[in-house]
Amino acid sequence: MIKSVVFDVDDTMYDQQQPFKNSVKSVVPQVTEEDMHGLYMRFRHHSDENFPKVMAGEWTLDYMRAHRISQSLIDLGYSPISDEKCLVFQEVYEEELANISLHPEVKKTLDFLKEKNVPLGIITNGPTDHQTKKLNQLQLTNWIPADCMLVSQATGFQKPEKEIFQLAEKTFNMSPNETLYVGDNYENDVLGAKSANWQTLWFNHRKRSINERPVCDVEINEFDQLLSAIKTAVGEAQLV
Repeated sequence: MIKSVVFDVDDTMYDQQQPFKNSVKSVVPQVTEEDMHGLYMRFRHHSDENFPKVMAGEWTLDYMRAHRISQSLIDLGYSPISDEKCLVFQEVYEEELANISLHPEVKKTLDFLKEKNVPLGIITNGPTDHQTKKLNQLQLTNWIPADCMLVSQATGFQKPEKEIFQLAEKTFNMSPNETLYVGDNYENDVLGAKSANWQTLWFNHRKRSINERPVCDVEINEFDQLLSAIKTAVGEAQLV
């Protein structure tokens, strides 16, 4: 039975595509509405693929951020943008991220878990300062203790490395086979958590297809499926 639940943050607890879309419209207006989702998915791909180079000291954070938006544009057949424009994009994107809020269905889920005294945690990849600002903006300490939130850069590990999940087990005092990890990224969240023998809920609301049978324990495709899936996973009747 699931006794604790740990969440990813980006595009799991809030809709990350909207601030990205607003930023693109402001800085790169030539991108069409039809290409916006594809551009966002490439942006996420290049971010996930190249942040480990920042962690390893091979790339600077500014270089990675410029590369991910410029290369994403190239991937969709657009011209690359200058380094200066990349920096402007990042500034606008950070301004948009400063206004993010929890998705209402996520808030309902957190309220339910808090009411039932289910221990909660966070594991998120990214720069410490950048991710901490998001955690504060989302006001997650209303549900989750600050010492139960891990940001990859601060730990020296990153998803999908099993070590960051094992660190969370010790830090949060949770048992792996009784802990459910909830995240949108198949490689980082599902495969990473599974490598540490956690249970997993793949929040596949971007309707991503993969070339294998998913190894997740639960897969959902809409925000409004989250609360029901969590209630089933933790066994609501046993918690009342």
